[in-house]
Amino acid sequence: MSLRRDLGRARYAAAQGARVAWYMSQYLLARRVSGPFNRPGEPKFKPQAEEGDSTRIRAAFLDLFAKDRANIEAGLYPAPDDIRVRRALSALRNSARFFRDLPHVDARRLHRDGVEVRDAVRAEGESRYPAYYLQNFHYQSGGWLTEESAKLYDTQVEILFGGAADAMRRIALGSLARSIRGHDQRGVKLLDVACGNGHFLRQVMGAFPRMRATGLDLSPAYCAEARERLSPWPQVEIAQGAIEQAPFEDMSFDAISCVYLFHELPPRVRREAAREIARLLRSGGTLVFADSIQTGDASDLDRMLEYFPVGFHEPYFNSYLSEDFEALFGGAGLDVQQTELAFLTKVMRFRKRG
Repeated sequence: MSLRRDLGRARYAAAQGARVAWYMSQYLLARRVSGPFNRPGEPKFKPQAEEGDSTRIRAAFLDLFAKDRANIEAGLYPAPDDIRVRRALSALRNSARFFRDLPHVDARRLHRDGVEVRDAVRAEGESRYPAYYLQNFHYQSGGWLTEESAKLYDTQVEILFGGAADAMRRIALGSLARSIRGHDQRGVKLLDVACGNGHFLRQVMGAFPRMRATGLDLSPAYCAEARERLSPWPQVEIAQGAIEQAPFEDMSFDAISCVYLFHELPPRVRREAAREIARLLRSGGTLVFADSIQTGDASDLDRMLEYFPVGFHEPYFNSYLSEDFEALFGGAGLDVQQTELAFLTKVMRFRKRG
């Protein structure tokens, strides 16, 4: 048993080390070839928080992978299977796409143009999307509305976080796994809010292949990509729609996951979304909420949080940093059970009263 555990740890360390090296090298290259961070004529941005100790930031990064490995050894989810020839070829293609698109992203950043997609949609006629959604979040091409964006998103996020994005999501998966441990997964019905291209929901189904699940997202292109990725599980459905007007009946789900959505919602919509999530959960049901850490969660990382809304188009991020989510969901009838940090992600698990 000890030998098997040690071999598992060695394989994990080798695979994740290679993965981090791959994405971190692209991050450093992107920084080198990108245009200026600040607009010409503007004063140089200086964060209010003191510069964090790089040693402590590195420690938080390594602690993420230690937590991930501990969850795997506890049987919460299987070890990632990242190193395959087919995946390596796909990673190369996606890397080429990323660097072809990078000059367009830099141009938007330089001109602080984050509403290009809004103008494009309005030119086509009346929009079926809420105004807050029609933005080039991260200055990415196509916003959330193109097939190319749906395919490129995972690479963009992994490069941004130096290969740590998948591990941060898996900590949320671990929280979900703890909440349903001891239950027959076939009797659990899950809703993944803002499922995007299905990346997190695919991780969930890899761990719980018999669970019934639904993904909800506003983007037709991302929904189409999610359907393709989740096709091995016929019991998974993907629905198009907004969480603040969710197309489901009351108490339809035993568990709800929500990963990296709320920092892109205006404060008013956050409250509407929280009420809808509470409406959709059965009594005693679980919400697993994962999003950016907030100011004060990890003081060594506060400086990085201040850079984020400046270097990327995130118009609601500053209000997000001070949002009290325990109170927000508490007012909707959900009580916090656990909070854990996973590098730049905070994972909170809530239980609906009743």
